[in-house]
Amino acid sequence: MSLQSTDPIADLLTRIRNAAMVGKTEVRVPSSKLKKVVAEQLKKNNYLAEVKTEAGKPRDTLVITINRPGENSTFTELTRLSKPGRRVYVSANDIPKVKSGRGLVLVSTSKGVITGREAVKQRLGGELLLKVY
Repeated sequence: MSLQSTDPIADLLTRIRNAAMVGKTEVRVPSSKLKKVVAEQLKKNNYLAEVKTEAGKPRDTLVITINRPGENSTFTELTRLSKPGRRVYVSANDIPKVKSGRGLVLVSTSKGVITGREAVKQRLGGELLLKVY
């Protein structure tokens, strides 16, 4: 089985979604800079409990704690918006609101991966990565 994925962000989100659906509290994924930044943003906005990196021989492993034992996950929907076959780019005026502002959208901008609210404040557009609710 190959560790390489065509769409690493979609793979990360699928692993998190699947682990949450079967009641697991922790998931381990092969690490990359982009996956780490996305996971850190989700942690910063209280959708994940903890994100750690473990050193490994071929590559590091990202250890993501979805929720504490005995708690439910804090998200109900975790969706990839821009895909390798169809990238979705938006200007700062066109950044969507998820569930009337209760959700979150992550945007890859020239200043890095930031939330939709931060992108609107900084007047930055970019590629829509994912939405969380």
